[in-house]
Amino acid sequence: MNINFEKSNGLIPCVIQDSTTLQVLMLGYMNQEAVDQTIETNKVTFFSRSKNRIWVKGEESGNFLEMKSIALDCDNDTVLIKANPIGPTCHKGNKTCWSENETTGFGVISRLEDVISDRINNPSEKSYVSDLVGRGINKVAQKVGEEGVEVVIEALGSDDNLFLNESADLLFHYLILLQAKGYKMNDVLEVLKGREK
Repeated sequence: MNINFEKSNGLIPCVIQDSTTLQVLMLGYMNQEAVDQTIETNKVTFFSRSKNRIWVKGEESGNFLEMKSIALDCDNDTVLIKANPIGPTCHKGNKTCWSENETTGFGVISRLEDVISDRINNPSEKSYVSDLVGRGINKVAQKVGEEGVEVVIEALGSDDNLFLNESADLLFHYLILLQAKGYKMNDVLEVLKGREK
């Protein structure tokens, strides 16, 4: 990478973006050593101005950032890294360093996917997801079909609240089906991106 460190006394800003949701997680600073180490290890590494040393994000907390891609801006003096966050990114325990309201947008789906994954990997007798997935892929697929029919029925009616609730049920069960098949929503989005002209 041909990074221009000259304008900034050897440090450049690095924006970290969630590779799945595209949510901006944090801003850090990198020198050449931090860039090289990030590329070599796929663990996002910064130059900590407060510690005055190279710092691997998560070295103490375990909340690493796994690099998925790295790109330079048009002036070659700012780095954008798309990463998979392992745990919260902010040292205060928040997903981002801006404590944004995460109850809207793709963040809700990401958190729901995390819950579904946990219920599949750690089955519980009290969990609807664990029970449904435990009954096999045919039952999960059947439930998606049932919810799809209910969405169609409510779409033809006049009760918007019922339509939205059935739509939420369909999306929830579809997310379960995706994970039962070993996928997540981002895999579907990649297919859609591939269809863009």
